[in-house]
Amino acid sequence: MENPAKLQAVVDSEGATISPQLKDGVKNYLIDIDGTITEDVPNEEPDRMATCEPYLDALETMQRWYDEGHILTFFTSRTEEHRTVTEQWLKKHSIQYHALLMCKPRGGNYHWIDNHIVRATRFEGKFTNMVHATKTVEVFES
Repeated sequence: MENPAKLQAVVDSEGATISPQLKDGVKNYLIDIDGTITEDVPNEEPDRMATCEPYLDALETMQRWYDEGHILTFFTSRTEEHRTVTEQWLKKHSIQYHALLMCKPRGGNYHWIDNHIVRATRFEGKFTNMVHATKTVEVFES
């Protein structure tokens, strides 16, 4: 699906063009599928991928985010061979999104290193409103 957000050009302190960014207030949500918006279905049981039910609070929250103009990309450990069943499942449940990235590494304990701001939110059973909280994070030593 096409990303409708218009990226803004950005330059560094020396005037060189750097990676463009979304306008202020627009978030780029990367959302896992299994165990986050539906039951935890392993790749080894692909028959369950077509029949599992989405979590209703996740459906409501994702629809609100989509309507607010945020970017929704599903980033899943499902492999490319599961793309069709995954796309059909998203369509069956009327889940609107902008992109679907397959083959996320399995096993958890993710540590994302990027030159852009990354905010991680661990899903713990219920999609509710996001709040600001101070937590300890690992950063590169100065």
